[in-house]
Amino acid sequence: MSTTSASADTTRRGLEVLVTGMREQRAMFSLALFGSVVYGALTVADAWVLGWATDHVIRPSFADGELVVGAAAVAVLMFVSVAIVRGLGIVARRLIGGLVYFRLMADYRRRVTRRYLELPLRWHQRHPTGQLLSNANADVEATWAVMMPLPMALGVVAMLVVSVVVMLLADWVLTLVGLVIFPLLFLINVGYQRLLSPRVTRAQALRADVSAVAHESFDGALVVKALGREADETDRFAKTAHDLRDANIAAGRVRSVFDPVLEALPNLGVLLVVVLGVERVLSGATEPGDVVQVAYLFIVVGFPVRAFGWVLGELPRSVVGWNRVTAVLNAQGSMPYGDETLANAPARLSLHEVGFGHGGSHPQVLSGLDLEVEPSRVVALVGLTGAGKSTLASLVTRLIDPQQGTIALNGIDLRDLTHASLAASIALVPQQTFIFDDTVRDNIALGADTPDDEIWHALETAQADAFVRALPDGLDSQLGERGTTLSGGQRQRLALARALVRRPRLLVMDDATSAVDPEVEQRILHSLAGETTGDLGPTVLVVAYRKATIGLADEVVFLSDGRIADRGTHDELSLRNAAYRDLVDAYDQARDGEPVDE
Repeated sequence: MSTTSASADTTRRGLEVLVTGMREQRAMFSLALFGSVVYGALTVADAWVLGWATDHVIRPSFADGELVVGAAAVAVLMFVSVAIVRGLGIVARRLIGGLVYFRLMADYRRRVTRRYLELPLRWHQRHPTGQLLSNANADVEATWAVMMPLPMALGVVAMLVVSVVVMLLADWVLTLVGLVIFPLLFLINVGYQRLLSPRVTRAQALRADVSAVAHESFDGALVVKALGREADETDRFAKTAHDLRDANIAAGRVRSVFDPVLEALPNLGVLLVVVLGVERVLSGATEPGDVVQVAYLFIVVGFPVRAFGWVLGELPRSVVGWNRVTAVLNAQGSMPYGDETLANAPARLSLHEVGFGHGGSHPQVLSGLDLEVEPSRVVALVGLTGAGKSTLASLVTRLIDPQQGTIALNGIDLRDLTHASLAASIALVPQQTFIFDDTVRDNIALGADTPDDEIWHALETAQADAFVRALPDGLDSQLGERGTTLSGGQRQRLALARALVRRPRLLVMDDATSAVDPEVEQRILHSLAGETTGDLGPTVLVVAYRKATIGLADEVVFLSDGRIADRGTHDELSLRNAAYRDLVDAYDQARDGEPVDE
């Protein structure tokens, strides 16, 4: 695509963005535009008052040697009245125009965030977190930044029309001379936009790259520090940051060339009007007031006309931001929910012919898997790495959907449940826990109005009550970003309490006690077993590695190559299945020499 056609396409798409913004904030934008029109009209009126004052106050006062008091009072009153109304127009234009801009940003940030929540986990795994942050922040901001100067730019149209009419009535010769400048301004603005567009487009795209690299560096800080790769990571970030710097400088160079030219042209028009106007006054062809009026109008109109340049300069960034934002909003892969609800009863988990694969050259992770878990039972999932344990945990909690088969709770397909019912019925405790930079209470309740006694009960079941009571402020203790003030085992126990306080019908633990001392883990599992003795106790599915953990389960499911190779109690499998026995023994031998977290 040629530079000209690419620029034309950018302009067309940019105008579509503008129309979208004006349509979505129709009422507020109309008010901002009205304020801009009032400002433009009163600016022209100010020029007329200045011309009138020149002919009826200034010239007569010089001629008579004394001030014409009555005319001067009228002139002052007109100037003050015009200034007040014009000031109100400026306030409306800027204040309401700002509201349009900030409302659009807030609305689209909410839309992007809602779309993130609707999209399945697989979609998120294909997109870097830094890019997603950039989409919701920098890209939304870039999309709607053009709305700030837009009311002024459109109000300039009204100002120009009225100005030209007034100037033609005052002196058509001076007006035609001065108007030669405006076609030049338009052509320069078009060239400005065409040169600036590719540079701004590249700069906006690089903002997302910088955000992605920075987020990855912060997220991997432990690895970077532990392996002494600070210099390499700094160089990697510096390269991306320097690319963004160079792109911004390239755009700045274009602005530095065109801005002085756009600033100077209206002044040249004023100079031409004054020079020619003096000649016409001396020849008696026009009055001094008319020359002052026309010259003043060229001065005041020249600056607002620059608003067209600002709009054109922002269009490329707006288009890039819009493309990136709409890519999220139009992304495919939503997880629709049904309208079924799950009764508050023991949960029976049923998997029928479940299959799942990552596609491409990757092998099928699960294939033809059938599993029935009775209510309030504790079932351990055991298998080699890659056997499909974590995938199965994600499937039964509906973080992902199976590509074949069905997964049901009490006979209801998970896909038919409402989102609220699914969230209330199933809880996942992953190995990698996330703790918010908040209090213990808010990390457990997550915004719900949960009584403290229920929080303490969940903490006791998770064997976390002792260390929480030892914290300076108990439940009100701040935990720091990602729970940095806690050990790995403490974070895992808080995550378990977070799940238990919701009284789920199905509790899935994906190696959720890997950082916990074996003795503490035993107490946790005994507490969970106690929880399941009641009629409403949760069904527990635990991805397990330790022999002691596996031994406490009511049943063990041994996975191999995405299928159930065997199932039964730990003792039964140990006797009849050599592969299972060797795997569990190998797990325990590998853990013997490892330091554990109390």
